[in-house]
Amino acid sequence: MARNNPRSLASTFAGYFVLVFFALVFLYPFVIQIATSFKTEPNAAANPLSPIPDPVSLGGYERVFLGTDLPLWLANSLLVAVIITAGRVLLDSMAGYALARLRFAGRRALFATIVAIIAVPGVVLFIPKFLVLNQLGIYDSYTALILPIIADAAGVFIMKQFFESVPVSVEEAARIDGAGVFRTYWSVVLPMARPALLTLTIISFQSSWNEFAHTLVAVQDPALFTLPRGLADLVSGSLGKGTQYPLKLGAAVLATIPVAIMFVVFQRYFVRGANEGSEKG
Repeated sequence: MARNNPRSLASTFAGYFVLVFFALVFLYPFVIQIATSFKTEPNAAANPLSPIPDPVSLGGYERVFLGTDLPLWLANSLLVAVIITAGRVLLDSMAGYALARLRFAGRRALFATIVAIIAVPGVVLFIPKFLVLNQLGIYDSYTALILPIIADAAGVFIMKQFFESVPVSVEEAARIDGAGVFRTYWSVVLPMARPALLTLTIISFQSSWNEFAHTLVAVQDPALFTLPRGLADLVSGSLGKGTQYPLKLGAAVLATIPVAIMFVVFQRYFVRGANEGSEKG
């Protein structure tokens, strides 16, 4: 048996040390967030970076539920995120399949446009988006929150790349049996795209749940606020004087839990789908 090379062991140890160090650096803000949510107001103000609440208090969470509209924000976020996620999975997969398999005039130009849209910063679309919503008469409504972002260029790109990795022979066999384009997509190809669909589901739910910029130009009525918009309202001082760190970070913890659980549960599918969607077989 070959002896372990001391230099190899040292480099391996150094590599793990660097990884653990940066992991702790990235995790520390989340630890502070959770710890501060259990602190009292004086303790949070006196020791904002301490990872240990002293004493432990649930006052921040009590004020979140009793002194804010968090239940309403949660309901709005859940409604918007579920509808947008379902819409993106359907529309992005249909568009991706059309770009991958159908041959029509302007297909390459259309795909190039979609790729270019991914590179466009969302902030440049704020004013045009507001003007369109206002002219259509849907400003300050659930429709304004959902419709403009119910499909996205990144999802179309992911699905197109995955569908191009599916063997054409599978679809040819379906067409020989009399299946049309939509039937082939729905009954044959789409079930094979489960990893990519799960990846798209996770990305879509996470992005729509955390969407803040779009809500700024879509709604103004507090009854339509989602969690990010409501939390921004808290941070801006809508509750009055004082830092109120336990309340604000308690609300942030509650807003993080659904996405964190979803990502942890479907993490292996996310990684697998990302790999399969980025490679051509």
